[in-house]
Amino acid sequence: MLTKKQKQRTQMQMLCIDELVPQNHILRNIDESLDFSFIYDEVAELYSKETGRPSIDPVVLFKLPMLQYLFGIRSMRQTIKEIEVNVAYRWFLGLDFQDEVPHFTTFGKNYVRRFADTDIFEKIFSKILQEAVDCGFVDATAIFIDGTHIKASANKKKAIEQEVQVQAKHYQKQLNAEINADREAHGKKPLKVNGNDENPPTKTIKQSTIDPECGIFHKGEHKVEFAYTTHVACDKHNFILGCDVAPGNVHDSVMFDNLYAKVIEKFPEVEAVAVDVGYKTPWIMK
Repeated sequence: MLTKKQKQRTQMQMLCIDELVPQNHILRNIDESLDFSFIYDEVAELYSKETGRPSIDPVVLFKLPMLQYLFGIRSMRQTIKEIEVNVAYRWFLGLDFQDEVPHFTTFGKNYVRRFADTDIFEKIFSKILQEAVDCGFVDATAIFIDGTHIKASANKKKAIEQEVQVQAKHYQKQLNAEINADREAHGKKPLKVNGNDENPPTKTIKQSTIDPECGIFHKGEHKVEFAYTTHVACDKHNFILGCDVAPGNVHDSVMFDNLYAKVIEKFPEVEAVAVDVGYKTPWIMK
């Protein structure tokens, strides 16, 4: 029976961090496939050349959420804890054993103060997607669109009743005009429309006092919660071609047009769209 000696924990060896990362590790594949240096050019205008302290490498900042989502880590705080002890994560970030891992609030502060009102994340997403397109991995002749809800961090009991205007769908006037033209051709009266541009119809909704941007989502017959809904368009090989996010009370069919327009602008070769019954409305079918 072999027993390990505790002294091996303090044994000194000559190793480099690269030797400790398996050759078939997914982070090696990502690092070999993608050159992240383009991020420096994208964020150059967001940093000052004359004032302020030396910043944390922006590529490291953007790789942090990549690690979080790649490996399903529940929070940035936990991500930092994992990086502290995971050699592969340190290697991916370009940190050695002596380098201090950024504090978990560092990404949040940079996001709020530097990245929040920019399209930098979309630019990075588009750049990496273009790499896949250039390699011939993407087949956008058929796309698949569906939505899922993301629970908001908001107590459903902390809410107020709010009266809001009913937002007319951007295609509603066109649809009404076509209906009225058909009714007129058959000798019928024009379609009766509730409200007008000067006096639009209103409705009462429940608005969260914790996170006013989310919306009430009804999951099944009994479960009700504040949430967001995200709609994603994928190709045949599961590459995400576009996405859109809205409050949880926005219907799937309302989300379709903007997402579809985004996708066909970049991928005009789309020939077929697959969606579920939630998108089956006269306008979308047309």
